[in-house]
Order: sequence, then C-alpha cells, then structure tokens
Amino acid sequence: MQTLALGWMCLSMPLLAQDFLSRPVKIVVPQTPGGASDALARIVGQKLSEKWQQSVVIENRAGAGGNVGMDYVAQATPDGHTLLMSYVGSHAINASLYKKLPFDPEKDFAPVATLATLPFVLVARPDAPFKTVKELVEQGRKTPLTFGSAGNGSVNHLLGVMFNSAAGTKLDHIPYRGAAPAMQDLMGGQINLVFTSLPSVAGSIKNGSLRPIAVTSGARSSNFPAIPTIAEAGYKEFDVSPWFGLFAPAKTPVAVVRRINQDIQDVLKNKEVIEKFNAQGADVLITQPAEFGAMLKNDLAKWGEVVKASGAQID
Repeated sequence: MQTLALGWMCLSMPLLAQDFLSRPVKIVVPQTPGGASDALARIVGQKLSEKWQQSVVIENRAGAGGNVGMDYVAQATPDGHTLLMSYVGSHAINASLYKKLPFDPEKDFAPVATLATLPFVLVARPDAPFKTVKELVEQGRKTPLTFGSAGNGSVNHLLGVMFNSAAGTKLDHIPYRGAAPAMQDLMGGQINLVFTSLPSVAGSIKNGSLRPIAVTSGARSSNFPAIPTIAEAGYKEFDVSPWFGLFAPAKTPVAVVRRINQDIQDVLKNKEVIEKFNAQGADVLITQPAEFGAMLKNDLAKWGEVVKASGAQID
C-alpha cells in the first residue's frame, strides 16, 4: 500500500507541474508602487512572461506593513499561479513586530527563489548642513535631527535605531504610512533624513535632488562606489543589506517550486536583467529554495533581537 502511495506521488508531481502556466501568473507586491520590491518584481516579471509565453501580472496589495498582501498569498491556491514578492522587512521583521499575524511566515509559505540583495542608503536634502556621517553626528549634537520611515518597525525605522545605538546619536523617529510620504516630507524639508532602499532613490541621487550620506552595507555598492559606508565612519559592525525574493503558498508542489526557481535563475543570469538590477543599486542573488529557507530562518532570529531592542510593537 505504501509503495502504491509513493508511486502515485511520483506520477502526480509531473502532472501537477504540467498544469503550471495554464493561466496567467500573479506576483503580489505587498507594498505600494515605486519601491524596491515593486521595481524588482516588474523587471523579473517581464522576463518570466517572455520565457513562459504567459502573462505575469504585478499586483500591489499594500497595508499593515506588508501583512495584507502576505495574507492574501498565504490563502491562495498553491499551484504556482500566485506568488509573493517579499523582502526581509515584511517577511522576517513583522514576525517579531506584530503581536498577532494571520499567517506564519515560515509554515504558510514555500521559499521559491531569492532575486537580489541591496543596501539601504541614508539620504538628506542637497542643502543639508552635513555631507558625511561624521558631520551628521556632530550636527546632531548641536541641533535635534529627525528621520522618517515607512512606519514603526519597518526596516527604515530599525536602521535608525541601529544607527542611534552605534553612533550614540538621538535622531528622532517620525513614522509615516509608507516610504513615499516620508520621502515627500524629506524633499519638502519637514524632516532631515530617511533610510531607504538604494533602488528607490537611485534616480534622485544621480540627478542630484537627494544627497547620499552613506550606505548601510559593509562594503560600498559596486553600482554607486562613490557613496561611503556607515562602517567606514568607524562603526565597523554596521552591515545591513536586505534580501528580496519570491515565495509561493505552502503546499505548492515541489516540482512547481523547482521549475519556477530554475526559470528565475535563468532570468537572473540575463545580461539585461543584471544591468537593470545594477542600475537600481541591487546585486543579483541566486539560491536554491532550501538555501532561501535557511536565510529566512536566520533572519527571523536576527531581526527579532533588533525589534526587541527597539521596543517597537504593533497590535
């Protein structure tokens, strides 16, 4: 009986894989348009559509720090036609930030493939009275400085907490409902600083409408080598470069997950995709599903400690 069951499973996996791409694929981005998740999803989605000869639709379902879109995907039919574009903020940090989630970030999702890692960057207006981390710290000791974020417990917020701890500063946190309004107030002069993903402000840095102070990664970005790191200012342990990747609902057939992973690997090796990622400040990251799952488990523990230290908590 057991042999028959195993035989049926072996036969069914190819059949389930054959059903994949029987209709358009939806990639749910649980953030608003214009951010890093959205930009990377659209680059990859276009190439997957060409490869699969099937429509790949990018759907933004923002809300509750990414939880709205994540919950939608967690409840979707596990056949590979609904995928989640996630990143360390919504997938690893929210688990510690929110007292109750309608889903389990590990058990309710199948890791499919990482897409990229990218540093965040600390930016200010071009007329800010500081150009370097050292000058920023000195200025902060003279006058109160504020930094905006996409909300309490967001990566943007926690990076500010980590910076205050490392540099001994007391930058005041101003939470917003998303990264876009925080950037609007930065440009308007209502706040002094924002930690944000490098892709989301790459154009503004290039045209001079924003001044980059430092990147959060341990090494300089190969795409923006002129921007120093926070570590270079003497805070050697400061090294944050979040990952972005795709998940499927739990119980998605292994054959389907492997198929998508392999196709994404092919896409990420495409010269045009690499160039577009690099132009955004992102570095391609290729992994197998099991490797991605291990990364998530590690980050759930690491960011849990940072959230605890920040005291941030959302009901």
